[in-house]
Amino acid sequence: MVEDEQELTGGNASESVVRVGNTVRKPWSEQSAAVQSYLGALRAAGVDVPEPLGRDEDGRYVIEYVEGVSALDRLPLGHAELLRVGRIVRQIHDASEALVLPNLDDWNLLLPAENPDLMCHNDLAPWNLIMGERWVFIDWDAAGPSTRLWDLAYAAQSFGVLFDGQPVDEAALRLRAFVDGYGADASLREALPAAMAKRTAAMHKLLKSSHETAFQPWADMYVNGHGEHWRAAADYVLRNQATWEQALV
Repeated sequence: MVEDEQELTGGNASESVVRVGNTVRKPWSEQSAAVQSYLGALRAAGVDVPEPLGRDEDGRYVIEYVEGVSALDRLPLGHAELLRVGRIVRQIHDASEALVLPNLDDWNLLLPAENPDLMCHNDLAPWNLIMGERWVFIDWDAAGPSTRLWDLAYAAQSFGVLFDGQPVDEAALRLRAFVDGYGADASLREALPAAMAKRTAAMHKLLKSSHETAFQPWADMYVNGHGEHWRAAADYVLRNQATWEQALV
């Protein structure tokens, strides 16, 4: 590590992530070029995402460092904040609709959507939202073909804090605020509760199967608390599905 590199911690799936000045550097992957192209297209469409900066002299992925605090440290977000996040997610999805979907055979996604038709972040969650002078989603490494519903289901569940132990009525109000900010139409609102249940269960299944096959880093995450967290979350979301349906009417 050179003198001006600062190791960044807090992620679960990336290794050797460092800050150098106003940039973040991490290992280059097979999808890095496509992800940087996606970010460039979003920025050209007026969406505030980190600026992709190619590769450095060591062949690493380089992207803009965004100042601020993680939304994870501010949960649960208030009504106005949830409206704002919902609007940001909608802006990302709408801008992505104008992009040509890449060849699906070139992607190996962890939680693939049925009939993907839209490039998506695939991890729009509080741990990937930086709140400061700008509100910007970071960590686009998992971006790839998906659907508006599948991507929104994960974002709505996580920003609504629909996790085991949360008062259901309060979680429903947060869910409603996020979806109102997104401006979801009636058909999307109707489909969302079931999609959230399916998406949360898929996350637990990924962790469990990774533990069984020693697929890292998900295998270690399963035994370090993430497995039980997502098992309980999947049960909570499914158990209260009627409440989510009513909240979104």
